[in-house]
Amino acid sequence: MDAVTADWVTFRSGDTEIRGYLALPTLGAERPPAVIMVHENLGVIPHRQRVTEQLAAEGYAVLTVDLFSRIGGRPPQDYTTQEERRAKAFLAARDEQAIPDLDAALDYLAARADVDADRAAVVGFCLGGGLAIVWATQSDRLSCAIPLYGIPELPAAYSPTGAVRSRIDIADRVRCPIQAHFGGADAVIPLDQVARLTEALGRSSHPTDVHVYEGAGHAYHDDTHPNHRPEAARLTWERTLGFLRDHL
Repeated sequence: MDAVTADWVTFRSGDTEIRGYLALPTLGAERPPAVIMVHENLGVIPHRQRVTEQLAAEGYAVLTVDLFSRIGGRPPQDYTTQEERRAKAFLAARDEQAIPDLDAALDYLAARADVDADRAAVVGFCLGGGLAIVWATQSDRLSCAIPLYGIPELPAAYSPTGAVRSRIDIADRVRCPIQAHFGGADAVIPLDQVARLTEALGRSSHPTDVHVYEGAGHAYHDDTHPNHRPEAARLTWERTLGFLRDHL
């Protein structure tokens, strides 16, 4: 993509070296705003790298953090079923570890002379969508957060506590504007959870914009996934770009 430069970078999170895929625009502002992108449970796959570049081409410095850096850059591979695979991926990127990694990624961008990290957003997908909500409840550094099909209530098997981990219970504590996107036919996320999350976000003191796309399943934005829905993906992207423009 001629409009961006992209490569892997590393930074420290505590005592650990974390890697991330960084894409920078080659045209436009000398110090573009920062976007931390948070991947789904598959990790920083080629599709996620491409979306990182696509967003950078819109004029943002985009860093997708590899939350599986500590285990070789891939989610756990010792599974026998797809449900076990997903559960182990979520546990490997649990909130207590992932949120400090996202903070460290923003620190890395803030230390660069070519990025304006005082204007910062988070965009997350699936696993990363839930983390985007959690981070937005804990940080005052974000100008906005955009979760895509983030799971409002993590099943007990996905949680390090062995109990359901709810993003709904904390959603009214978000510290920045939120735009959330969900599929209306998502087999992973029941619509009642979306409704309760929307209500909780509405109790915060910040603008909330929640969209549900009729007929779209989980991961509908991913054009390499069987659930891809082009029209829902297009609308989501347009709304995401508009929200970023409004708040960055």
